[in-house]
Amino acid sequence: MVSGNLNVEHLLDQMTQNLKTMITYRNIEDPLMIGIRTGGVWVAEHLHQQLQVASPLGMLDISFYRDDFTRNGLNPKVMPSSLPCSTESRHIILVDDVIMSGRTIRAAMNELFDYGRPASITLVTLIDLQHREIPIQPDVAGDIMTLGTDQQIKLNGPDPLVLEIRHRNR
Repeated sequence: MVSGNLNVEHLLDQMTQNLKTMITYRNIEDPLMIGIRTGGVWVAEHLHQQLQVASPLGMLDISFYRDDFTRNGLNPKVMPSSLPCSTESRHIILVDDVIMSGRTIRAAMNELFDYGRPASITLVTLIDLQHREIPIQPDVAGDIMTLGTDQQIKLNGPDPLVLEIRHRNR
């Protein structure tokens, strides 16, 4: 069980180095980095700057692609997705803040394919909670952790980025 706040800057630096290594190993040139709103965009902004990615940063709001929006309703803060170009034959770096069930990533990939067929998708996340409901795994994760059933994690930002782990209200 984890408590308190985590050092986000250290995690981002570690992720930057791991992502540089992966990009080099996979021989990827000019990737298209895309963040998932909201926390994933904040993480992607940092990585995009640190890696000096040439293509503009893309942003996805996957609200309409979620498999639970008919049950839970639409997020009241829906914003448009913004991709600077087609995903057709591009190497995509897809960034989110926290991966748990894998359902947000599945929704993001569904939306990405509506823009074109990527050459590859590299999944990057700040925190991997390893509680999958579908088989989606990050290629780069800042940290892997397990939360207690009474805990939740929240990324606050954008400046500074602060990961907060707190107890759920009962």
